[in-house]
Amino acid sequence: MREMLAVAFLVVGLFFLAVGTLGLLRMPDAYTRMHAAAKCDTLGAGLVLLGLAVNHGWSIFSLKLFILILFHWITSPTATHIMARAALRAGVAPAFGTRILDLRGRTPGDGR
Repeated sequence: MREMLAVAFLVVGLFFLAVGTLGLLRMPDAYTRMHAAAKCDTLGAGLVLLGLAVNHGWSIFSLKLFILILFHWITSPTATHIMARAALRAGVAPAFGTRILDLRGRTPGDGR
Protein backbone atom coordinates (compact mmCIF):
# COMPACT_ATOMS: atom_id res chain seq x y z
CA MET A 1 0.00 0.00 0.00
CA ARG A 2 2.82 2.37 0.89
CA GLU A 3 4.55 1.74 -2.44
CA MET A 4 1.35 2.47 -4.40
CA LEU A 5 0.88 5.75 -2.54
CA ALA A 6 4.51 6.68 -3.16
CA VAL A 7 4.18 5.89 -6.88
CA ALA A 8 0.99 7.97 -7.06
CA PHE A 9 2.78 10.96 -5.50
CA LEU A 10 5.73 10.52 -7.85
CA VAL A 11 3.59 10.25 -10.98
CA VAL A 12 1.44 13.26 -10.10
CA GLY A 13 4.56 15.25 -9.17
CA LEU A 14 6.26 14.38 -12.44
CA PHE A 15 3.09 15.37 -14.29
CA PHE A 16 3.17 18.83 -12.72
CA LEU A 17 6.88 19.19 -13.45
CA ALA A 18 6.23 18.29 -17.10
CA VAL A 19 3.36 20.80 -17.31
CA GLY A 20 5.65 23.47 -15.85
CA THR A 21 8.28 22.68 -18.46
CA LEU A 22 5.66 22.91 -21.18
CA GLY A 23 4.57 26.26 -19.73
CA LEU A 24 8.13 27.53 -19.94
CA LEU A 25 8.24 26.63 -23.60
CA ARG A 26 4.76 27.82 -24.61
CA MET A 27 4.09 31.03 -22.64
CA PRO A 28 4.59 34.33 -24.46
CA ASP A 29 6.53 36.49 -21.98
CA ALA A 30 8.78 36.38 -18.92
CA TYR A 31 5.99 36.99 -16.41
CA THR A 32 3.75 34.14 -17.54
CA ARG A 33 6.75 31.83 -17.86
CA MET A 34 7.76 32.60 -14.30
CA HIS A 35 4.19 31.97 -13.15
CA ALA A 36 4.01 28.60 -14.88
CA ALA A 37 7.40 27.54 -13.58
CA ALA A 38 6.80 28.63 -9.99
CA LYS A 39 3.37 27.06 -9.56
CA CYS A 40 4.16 23.75 -11.22
CA ASP A 41 7.69 23.50 -9.84
CA THR A 42 6.58 24.08 -6.26
CA LEU A 43 3.78 21.54 -6.40
CA GLY A 44 5.64 19.02 -8.56
CA ALA A 45 8.85 19.00 -6.55
CA GLY A 46 6.88 18.87 -3.31
CA LEU A 47 4.92 15.83 -4.47
CA VAL A 48 8.03 14.05 -5.74
CA LEU A 49 9.83 14.61 -2.44
CA LEU A 50 6.71 13.54 -0.55
CA GLY A 51 6.58 10.36 -2.64
CA LEU A 52 10.20 9.64 -1.78
CA ALA A 53 9.51 10.20 1.91
CA VAL A 54 6.46 7.92 1.84
CA ASN A 55 8.41 5.23 0.00
CA HIS A 56 11.24 5.31 2.52
CA GLY A 57 9.01 5.19 5.59
CA TRP A 58 9.37 7.21 8.76
CA SER A 59 13.07 7.81 9.48
CA ILE A 60 15.60 10.61 9.69
CA PHE A 61 15.79 10.53 5.90
CA SER A 62 12.07 11.27 5.52
CA LEU A 63 12.35 14.03 8.14
CA LYS A 64 15.10 15.63 6.03
CA LEU A 65 12.85 15.35 2.98
CA PHE A 66 10.00 17.09 4.83
CA ILE A 67 12.38 19.90 5.81
CA LEU A 68 13.47 20.13 2.18
CA ILE A 69 9.81 20.34 1.08
CA LEU A 70 9.19 23.17 3.54
CA PHE A 71 12.32 25.00 2.38
CA HIS A 72 11.31 24.63 -1.27
CA TRP A 73 7.73 25.81 -0.60
CA ILE A 74 9.09 28.98 0.99
CA THR A 75 11.97 29.81 -1.34
CA SER A 76 10.54 29.02 -4.79
CA PRO A 77 7.57 31.43 -4.72
CA THR A 78 9.69 34.07 -2.98
CA ALA A 79 12.42 33.86 -5.61
CA THR A 80 9.87 34.01 -8.42
CA HIS A 81 8.24 37.07 -6.89
CA ILE A 82 11.62 38.79 -6.58
CA MET A 83 12.51 37.99 -10.21
CA ALA A 84 9.15 39.25 -11.49
CA ARG A 85 9.48 42.45 -9.48
CA ALA A 86 13.01 42.98 -10.78
CA ALA A 87 11.82 42.42 -14.35
CA LEU A 88 9.05 44.96 -13.84
CA ARG A 89 11.49 47.53 -12.44
CA ALA A 90 13.86 46.87 -15.34
CA GLY A 91 11.07 47.62 -17.79
CA VAL A 92 10.53 44.16 -19.25
CA ALA A 93 7.32 44.45 -21.22
CA PRO A 94 4.56 41.87 -20.87
CA ALA A 95 3.04 40.18 -23.90
CA PHE A 96 0.45 42.16 -25.85
CA GLY A 97 -2.91 42.09 -24.11
CA THR A 98 -1.53 41.14 -20.69
CA ARG A 99 -2.71 43.39 -17.88
CA ILE A 100 -0.02 44.03 -15.29
CA LEU A 101 0.01 46.25 -12.22
CA ASP A 102 2.85 48.61 -11.37
CA LEU A 103 4.72 48.44 -8.07
CA ARG A 104 2.05 50.54 -6.31
CA GLY A 105 -0.77 48.17 -7.32
CA ARG A 106 -2.12 50.32 -10.16
CA THR A 107 -2.45 49.63 -13.84
CA PRO A 108 -0.04 51.96 -15.68
CA GLY A 109 -1.99 54.74 -17.38
CA ASP A 110 -5.25 54.33 -15.45
CA GLY A 111 -5.06 57.89 -14.05
CA ARG A 112 -5.33 57.07 -10.33
